[in-house]
Amino acid sequence: MTTILQKTGLALGLITGLAVAAPAVAEPVDYAFDPSHSQLIFHYNHFGYSTTWGMYSGFDGSIVYDAEAPADSSVEVSFPVDSMITGWDERLAHFMSPDFFGGEDKDKTVTFKSTSIEVTGDNTALITGDLTLNGITKPVVLDTTLTNDQPNPMTNAPALGFFATTTLLRSDFGVDLYAPMVSDEVQVEISLEAAAAAE
Repeated sequence: MTTILQKTGLALGLITGLAVAAPAVAEPVDYAFDPSHSQLIFHYNHFGYSTTWGMYSGFDGSIVYDAEAPADSSVEVSFPVDSMITGWDERLAHFMSPDFFGGEDKDKTVTFKSTSIEVTGDNTALITGDLTLNGITKPVVLDTTLTNDQPNPMTNAPALGFFATTTLLRSDFGVDLYAPMVSDEVQVEISLEAAAAAE
């Protein structure tokens, strides 16, 4: 006849076995942007004649990526507005004048900090966050695709790739000179790589 002690021992053995067999839950991983392979480009319509482009490159940022629960991930980035690349010195000088981002009272830092993530597919999500530009903070939604989640073949370190798009209104951030002849809407595309932060 099976004793109570035998039953108890059998139950404990089953519980222990299940605990050992259960898969480990992956912890969120901290990633740092690779500034040599992270760019933000923007473009707008110039009086109906042309599309004019600008770029930011070499900026730093961080991602906390939860592969098991992507909605619990987060991203932050910060860079100086005057690190803009336009390809035309006079245009850059105008952008950094009081007409746009210049002046003693202007905040010279651009920041984005995610506030929520809505997973929309196997590798897509809508990342909502607070964008601060020209000292003004507004919510922005990044339509984002995870382009790669494999170790970097050069370093074997865990790495991520993302591509994101959004549309900004210059008037939301107090830089609406010449709008709408020069389009108020600015199209933004972001491509970045991030590597697991060194421990």
